[in-house]
Amino acid sequence: MTKAEIQFIRSLADKQVRDTERLFIAEGEKLISEILDSHLRIHRIYALDGVLKGKAEVVTPKEMERISQLKTASNCLAIVEQPRFNTPTAAPATALSLALDGVQNPGNLGTIIRLADWFGISDIFCSEATADCYNPKVIQATMGAILRVRVHYLPLADFLALSAKEGTPIYGTMLDGENIYESRLSANGVIVMGNEGKGVSAECAQHFSHRLLIPSYPPERQGSESLNVAMATGIVCAEFRRRTK
Repeated sequence: MTKAEIQFIRSLADKQVRDTERLFIAEGEKLISEILDSHLRIHRIYALDGVLKGKAEVVTPKEMERISQLKTASNCLAIVEQPRFNTPTAAPATALSLALDGVQNPGNLGTIIRLADWFGISDIFCSEATADCYNPKVIQATMGAILRVRVHYLPLADFLALSAKEGTPIYGTMLDGENIYESRLSANGVIVMGNEGKGVSAECAQHFSHRLLIPSYPPERQGSESLNVAMATGIVCAEFRRRTK
């Protein structure tokens, strides 16, 4: 590998470079094999000898360590073009969608994308303060779900306002909400999940049509103050799908 190649690949760890180049890094044989079978375009694949034969440029273990963006280098790495799709101004009227208001931990975001894929949710709408879905840690945490879920970044409060105006239910998880297991849930709508420490912003919360709470058990017991946002997303999505299947 040339020095320039290595420097360019390493530069893709920076969000600004990823956005400018419209590229992201994917690592690992399973993930890259999925990308090869998907609609995404791969610019180049680098792999250790014997891995992805005929599809990759062979590099040495030392070179792989230099270009890998993981703590432990994988056996192959791909430079992939970011998908392009239209971002709607309001939520799809007949579908269930997720909205993320300032979720900043890459692991949480990756897990939420994976959950969306599992529960058949095609679109996630993110505030501009939400972590970048093409961060290498996010890509790895999605376990390939990033290939099937569309992640949009937009002014979230305006998006929710227009969606609510068009009659789409907006569900928000709040500590003062109604017990989700006793609430009426629809097959369509937007589920809004908030920042790990601050929750949902006031700008977004004002557009909620339903406020939901995942109750602790038993209710009077003094336990943890809150759930991890990815765990809470899984519980909420499962309850929606259980009731509206």
